[in-house]
Amino acid sequence: MDPKMGQAISFHAPHGGADFLALRKGRSGQREIVYDDGVSRRIVWQVEAAVPEGRLTDALRLAARSLRIVPALLDELKKRAIPVARVAG
Repeated sequence: MDPKMGQAISFHAPHGGADFLALRKGRSGQREIVYDDGVSRRIVWQVEAAVPEGRLTDALRLAARSLRIVPALLDELKKRAIPVARVAG
């Protein structure tokens, strides 16, 4: 099931930090990945291809478990050939 506008699938870091990753549908209707460290850093990437939701959520789930979430996320997306473009942050 794709997230609808205003709904998101999110993953919180299990290591006690405030970091989280979320998959949401943006205003333009494109899926977006959001990273927030809970303090001052927020990054948004737009998913640039039709990708099964399971591939996206698996990448986010694995990256959220890492101590270095952003590099892990980019690595997981690259492994799965999921193209993204940074749009904010």
